[in-house]
Amino acid sequence: MKQHSRVFIIDDDDAIRDSLRLMLETLDIDCQLFSSAEEFLESYDMSLSGCIVLDLNLPGMNGIELQAELDRRNIRLPIIFLTSYGTVPITVQAMKSGAVDFLTKPVAIEDIFHCIQAELQKQHQKNDELESEKLFLQKFNTLSAREKQILQLVLAGKATKEIANQLEISARTVEIHRTQILKKMTSGSFLELANQCKTYDVVF
Repeated sequence: MKQHSRVFIIDDDDAIRDSLRLMLETLDIDCQLFSSAEEFLESYDMSLSGCIVLDLNLPGMNGIELQAELDRRNIRLPIIFLTSYGTVPITVQAMKSGAVDFLTKPVAIEDIFHCIQAELQKQHQKNDELESEKLFLQKFNTLSAREKQILQLVLAGKATKEIANQLEISARTVEIHRTQILKKMTSGSFLELANQCKTYDVVF
């Protein structure tokens, strides 16, 4: 099941929060508003992916401190920083710690939206890739021990006769297994299967 994406807007400026909310809702993008870092941490659901639009200067825990706390908790949400003023050292620190952008207020809502859209697209692509990998591994695990053994030999460049001799079985039996492997893996060829195994770092 794919993770549901949401934009988390953390800013003590009511106007910023409301403007972003109106734009995102108009575009059918789910969002959640917070006026402080502490409020976000109390309610964040780990099953949600997406990105954070984060004010640097917040009451209580500031944006940089929240970034560090998210890292400590292993919450890997892309962060787009907003600030009324920012120094070069703070900007560098935020970017080195993984922020994807650092925008200075006043900033056009459209500019923030373009950053959000880019990050959500990356998130969706990443989720699709994870789903594809999960599906591939599920199919791989349906192979029998013998089928995995033959697949490994095929991917090593062994011909049917060589495999048959090495495993002391008939060439016909090897061909049957080869057909069954492609059927179970829903692959069109062993070249395609080899590329998939390489992509997903399959261990035999």
